[in-house]
Amino acid sequence: MRTIDIVVLPEEASNPEYLRKIISKEIREKEFEFVVRKRSIDARRTPVKFNLRIDIYINETIPPAINTTTYQNVANKKQVIVIGFGPAGMFAALKLIELGYQPIVLERGKDVRSRRRDLAAITKNQIVNPNSNYCFGEGGAGTYSDGKLYTRSKKRGDVNAILQVLVEHGADENILVDAHPHIGTNKLPKVVTDMRETVLKYGGIIHFETQVTDIILENNKIKGVIDQNNKTYQADQVILATGHSARDIFYLLDKKGIEIESKPFALGVRVEHSQDLIDAVQYHCDIRGEHLPPASYKLVQQVKKRGVFSFCMCPGGIIAPCATAPGEIVTNGWSPSKRNNPFANSGIVVTVEPEDLEPYKKYGALAGLKFQEAVERATFVGAGNDTITNNGQIAPAQRLIDFINNRTSTTLPDCSYKPGVVSAPLHSILPKTIVEHLQGGFKAFGNKITGYLNRDAIIVAVESRTSSPVKIPRDRELLEHPQIKGLYPCGEGAGYAGGIVSAAIDGQKCALAIHHKIQAQ
Repeated sequence: MRTIDIVVLPEEASNPEYLRKIISKEIREKEFEFVVRKRSIDARRTPVKFNLRIDIYINETIPPAINTTTYQNVANKKQVIVIGFGPAGMFAALKLIELGYQPIVLERGKDVRSRRRDLAAITKNQIVNPNSNYCFGEGGAGTYSDGKLYTRSKKRGDVNAILQVLVEHGADENILVDAHPHIGTNKLPKVVTDMRETVLKYGGIIHFETQVTDIILENNKIKGVIDQNNKTYQADQVILATGHSARDIFYLLDKKGIEIESKPFALGVRVEHSQDLIDAVQYHCDIRGEHLPPASYKLVQQVKKRGVFSFCMCPGGIIAPCATAPGEIVTNGWSPSKRNNPFANSGIVVTVEPEDLEPYKKYGALAGLKFQEAVERATFVGAGNDTITNNGQIAPAQRLIDFINNRTSTTLPDCSYKPGVVSAPLHSILPKTIVEHLQGGFKAFGNKITGYLNRDAIIVAVESRTSSPVKIPRDRELLEHPQIKGLYPCGEGAGYAGGIVSAAIDGQKCALAIHHKIQAQ
């Protein structure tokens, strides 16, 4: 086998016969097989090119793209409780089965199919179910908010192993090749369902609509948990993978005197442009060619010693209502697999500093969480939602150019946010320091992307769930809570991941840590 790197035009990248001619000239062989292993876009100059890494096989058969994982039946094996069935919980459960343990999964939300009705209720009726929404339910926040699989966390673990498991459960094999892999909100539910079926097939147990409300401790060792119906689940090893929005867990740990820490996070808005504009600027063209995917961007700027940066950019996407309780507004973004909606949206956020948390200092480790809650409530009120019933998901919005100039917009352009937007003075609603840094960041981005500050660009508030504002400490090597033996804080909610792939890696790591501990006993 040989590996070569070539640079081709977009239309050439999808032409096998053309690639064969190029390879033949490169290796001076006529008889061979080949497969594209990695693909990335170089749009820095005109014309846009594709970088391809190609494996070539001479007198050899191309090996299969995926290796099927070997699972064993664990119906009567030692039980490990997994709280949460998002990426961290799912991959932890699968790894536990692989290692010979029976996962008992407790998920507060519903399965993906039942969950759809609650998401529809948010959009149509503007009613938030606090246990079943865009953040809570089978597959976690990733299931219905995009499925971007790009990660910079290469040192945390084997990224390709995570992608292999996803492909094994129905994801497109292109995620193994693309530099910025993406499954799409329309396809993720089937992948998640297939992963659940694997857990059940090999003896794992999953309880949906089961919210953990208490932890059973004895001499600082975990003995089990209790759900909302006062039912007890016993186990001496518990993986806590509840995600960045499970505030009740943070409150529970704090109440029980279990150590938690305040953690840095970021907060801001969603900005939306025409996808055609982003395509034209990023690809240096008037109209994007059929062989190019909708363009994305990544922006970062230091403004008065604070980072302002793009987060979860969604080409051809939609701004989604992601509140987890009545009386708050939270936005996020997602894209279908084809990324074929007319808008491009991205979170633009500012790092939250200790000075922002001064009014909430009395809450200790929960100061960031309280600040986050206050801003989400302020955007709910600022949009004129019903403060008596706390129903309503209308989001406050503003033309980007008006926000920069501290003007309330008299009209708003079209926007993908389905519950609806209303003009509001976000420069007055959001915290002053956040506003100042966002305004400085937007001005800088306008110098980096031509047309970024155009009249039809709109911002929608608030983008506040970039990561957890609370960290649950754990031993660096054992991954166990330093105070509570048998408790394994895991994934985004504990502060050890920043997306689907890194959360999945962390879930696997916690399962392995439990295995190593048990083997050593």
